[in-house]
Amino acid sequence: MLKKITVMVSLALLYTGCASVPPVQDMRQVGQIKQFNPPSADHAALYLFRSNSAFGSALKKDLWVDGKCIGETARGTFFYTEVMGNQEHQISTESEFGPNHLNLYTETGKNYFVQQYIKLGVFVGGANLKIVDEQAGQQMVQNLTLAESGYCSKPSLSD
Repeated sequence: MLKKITVMVSLALLYTGCASVPPVQDMRQVGQIKQFNPPSADHAALYLFRSNSAFGSALKKDLWVDGKCIGETARGTFFYTEVMGNQEHQISTESEFGPNHLNLYTETGKNYFVQQYIKLGVFVGGANLKIVDEQAGQQMVQNLTLAESGYCSKPSLSD
């Protein structure tokens, strides 16, 4: 019984904790992004986020769009980027045994919300992606911190 409790406490510590990603300091920029205005001409906007869930909060996971590093997520953070509209894009994240990909066709002038979530793994938590509707996505992003883009822990997430 004691061994079982020790394992459960160890797992709980593994999947909780404190991970941070540097926030964007320009509050005016953050405020503009959170107005959810249409993106620039010929583009679509991507809001890529990870919720405030305590599960897996100690883990940081890379996000990539079309092979380009967007950044390393942490609990309660989001990234904003624009991509060419009327095209399919591949959004990728790292997981326990390899990358997970989400293909998303974007239309010019629209905003898209993609949630990265942590899932239970065998050795360490993995990550996956899902599309969130615009209304729910806006509500979730309002409570998150815009993170600095451009740093990923791995050089790429190729298969």
